[in-house]
Amino acid sequence: MRSKKTLSLLLFIALTANSIIAQKLKPTDKLALLMGVVKNFKGNLLANETIIFVNDKTKTSYKANTDASGKFELLIPISGTYSLRYKKFTTDVDYTKMNVPADKEATYEVEIKIDPPKDFVLENVYFETGKSNLKPNSFKALDDLVEILKIKTTMAIEIQGHTDNVGKEEDNLKLSQERANEVRKYLITKGIAETRVSAKGYGQTMPVADNGTETGKAKNRRTSLKVIKE
Repeated sequence: MRSKKTLSLLLFIALTANSIIAQKLKPTDKLALLMGVVKNFKGNLLANETIIFVNDKTKTSYKANTDASGKFELLIPISGTYSLRYKKFTTDVDYTKMNVPADKEATYEVEIKIDPPKDFVLENVYFETGKSNLKPNSFKALDDLVEILKIKTTMAIEIQGHTDNVGKEEDNLKLSQERANEVRKYLITKGIAETRVSAKGYGQTMPVADNGTETGKAKNRRTSLKVIKE
């Protein structure tokens, strides 16, 4: 006999007791069915978001993508603890953990609330020293960004280039603009429309760390992204 329950999740996870979701998948003796909805903190439903459930024991990942209504269905093994992650462009963000009981043929309703960032650093994007040439080990991160932009078809972004304070200020501004342009060019060659991606160099004007240390300088030499339109 099938049972319908609600998982108690912590932090960004809230209960939903009265959700009515058309059930497409079916739970089994070994797999529980998660029927979820993803919202932001204003209560708006979030389409085309990727939620990842990672089994703490096996490290196996189970991914769910929300539909146009912000809803998803996912089958995951019963009797396990899962880390919940939210895909944030080129990285995954850990939010909380949840326990899936050992009940057979069980269906659980979950409501996930997240606050997608509007701007952040693009990790693992590298350039040749003093130049705007992208290093090959940057392509994986940029390809992940392309994948997200192809899913979020209405999103427009600004690629932002930043440097440390070594050298002349005008040279740093020029280099940061050239690097931002290079990232934009890469995205366009991968099929992203020119109108959706702008590029701006900020040089050394927006440090995030102390330029007095090598560690601080490394943090300030970065490529960041700002969401202009959802």
